[in-house]
Amino acid sequence: MIETWRAIFYWGGMFIFLGVELLNSYRPASLPKWQRWLTNVPLAAGNGFLYYLVYNEILKKQLLNTETMQTGLLNQLHLPFWLQLALSIILLDFIIYVWHLLNHVVPFLWRFHRVHHSDLNMDVSTANRFHLGELLISGLVRLAVIYTFGIAAFAYVCFEITANVAVQFHHCSIKTADWFEKLWIILFVPPSMHRIHHSVKFRERDANYGVIFSVWDRLLGTLVMDVEQNKIVIGLGSHRDFAKLNFGHLWLMPFTRQTR
Repeated sequence: MIETWRAIFYWGGMFIFLGVELLNSYRPASLPKWQRWLTNVPLAAGNGFLYYLVYNEILKKQLLNTETMQTGLLNQLHLPFWLQLALSIILLDFIIYVWHLLNHVVPFLWRFHRVHHSDLNMDVSTANRFHLGELLISGLVRLAVIYTFGIAAFAYVCFEITANVAVQFHHCSIKTADWFEKLWIILFVPPSMHRIHHSVKFRERDANYGVIFSVWDRLLGTLVMDVEQNKIVIGLGSHRDFAKLNFGHLWLMPFTRQTR
C-alpha cells in the first residue's frame, strides 16, 4: 500500500508538472525533452519496480513492528498524534538532507549520485533520474531511521508523498514569480534554489541540499543563492556528451572513472 500511494503521487505529479512546464517553461531546453524523457522515465519506472520488489515487504513489516511494539525514540515520549507526526516528517527531512550531503562528499556514494546530476537539462523527469544502487542504499537508511526513531506508517507515507511532490516541484523547469520564491524559500525549497544545486560549478553544486525544508541549508551554512539564474549551466563538466548519457551509460556510470 505504501509503494502504491507513492506511485500514484509520483506519476500524477510527473504529468501535472510536465503540463505546467510545457505551458510556462523557465527557459528553452538545449535538448529535445522527449529524448531525455526516453532515458529518464524508463530509468525511474525500472528503478521503482525493483525498489518495490526489494523493500515493499520489509518496509511494511518494519512499520507494523514499530506500531505494535511501540519501538523507537519517538514512541517513548508519548507525544500527541499531531506532534509525533510533525516531528517525524521534520526528522525524516533532516536525515534526507544529511544523506544528500553525504552523497556529494563521500566518493563511493558520489559514484552513484552523479547519475542524477548528469542530466544536461533540468525538468520534472530529473526528479527521479537516479541509479538503482543509490536508491537501494537509501532504502537501508530509511529502514534504520524508522527503527531508531519509531516512525509510524502514516507519518512515513505522509513524508514520502510530501517529499516526492517537493522534489518534482523544485526540479521543475517552470517560471515562478519573484514574490513567490522569496516567500517560499523562508521554509521550503523553490526551483531557483535547487537549480543552483544542479550547476556544473563545484561551489554551487555542493550546496542547497534541502528536500522539503530550506531551513537546514540556512542553519548549517550550505545555502548559496548569490547566483545569476540565467547563467547556470546544468549538468556535470565531465559528462557533456548527450550520446553517452543514455540508459545503458547511466547504469554503468558508477563503475567508470571517478570524476567530480
